[in-house]
Amino acid sequence: MILLSDPRVAAVRSADDGEPLVDLRDLPELRLDGRAADPAGAYARLRRGVADRLLTAQRSLPAGVRLLVVEGYRPYQAQLGIFTGYRDELRRRHPDWSPERLHRETSKFVSPVEVAPHSTGGAVDLTLCTADGLELDLGTAVDATPEDSAGACFTGARTIGATARRHRRILVDALGGAGLVNYPTEWWHWSYGDRYWALTTGARRTRYGPV
Repeated sequence: MILLSDPRVAAVRSADDGEPLVDLRDLPELRLDGRAADPAGAYARLRRGVADRLLTAQRSLPAGVRLLVVEGYRPYQAQLGIFTGYRDELRRRHPDWSPERLHRETSKFVSPVEVAPHSTGGAVDLTLCTADGLELDLGTAVDATPEDSAGACFTGARTIGATARRHRRILVDALGGAGLVNYPTEWWHWSYGDRYWALTTGARRTRYGPV
């Protein structure tokens, strides 16, 4: 498992092809959840190529199942606040951890700001729902931490029920088939064009840099 704190991620050459951010509120085909909404509407924005791939993924879903987008673009300061907040929480829980382990464990839930996929507009947090918007069982809530879920938030976790495993497989098949990659400690986190995508797919550089 490659974590976002791995030096190989930061070593990927960052470039930006200039593709614009689009507002998912202008795409009625995609259902958008408001739990991560911010006053500026950043949560609803994604690179055009990512939005197109979500539409492709949605078309491959079984009848009656839809994607439910929770969060897309996340500005630098918001990313920094989440990272430092979770790091400080882990430090309080585990005062014996070395700085290196603290950084590694923090990165299982939130990316270091220097390589953050969300800050490129290339990453999206999402889940599955019915046509009426009722969320399906995927084993944990979106944004469940490794600490509090005992690792059940890991995409390949074996401690979740059969229904949740089936739903995760549907999500993996649809999004992976559309060209997105998953961060394996968070079943809900998928990206395209960022450093993590480049490393895991063998691309020589990113398509998207920090916005």
